[in-house]
Amino acid sequence: DDADLACGRAPKCAIDYQAKISGPLFDRIDLHVDVPTVKPADLSKTSAGESSALVAARVLAAREIQKQRYKKASILVNAHADGDLLAEIAPLDSDSKQLLTQAAEKMKLSARGWNRVLRVARTLADLAGQPDIAHPHVAEALTYRRFINRPAK
Repeated sequence: DDADLACGRAPKCAIDYQAKISGPLFDRIDLHVDVPTVKPADLSKTSAGESSALVAARVLAAREIQKQRYKKASILVNAHADGDLLAEIAPLDSDSKQLLTQAAEKMKLSARGWNRVLRVARTLADLAGQPDIAHPHVAEALTYRRFINRPAK
């Protein structure tokens, strides 16, 4: 965090700002990712992460998996799967289902939020080249949900 750029009223400022965004609107956002400030000195350093080419290849492979999965459906990607189709393409083993159930209770996920976690978990499994959703995919998908702890009115 860059103290020079931080809000002087934090964390109250963030809570006030988030309170302006309705729960149903937040519920429609699949991925919440905090991106830290990059310091100028860090820009010249070489990265130890995956190259853009490798990431692009994984994304293309996942898109091909989805193209094949939905060739008989009227959709192209996991983000559009719903209802019975979502249940068919995103079955969970008992451990993963228990994790999602516990998280849904703690995070107060709506049915929409539950389905969005399933879609993201399905996509994470596709990106990993795995045919089944596993516990780590559900756990990672849950980390992308924004937990909103609103003060009582």
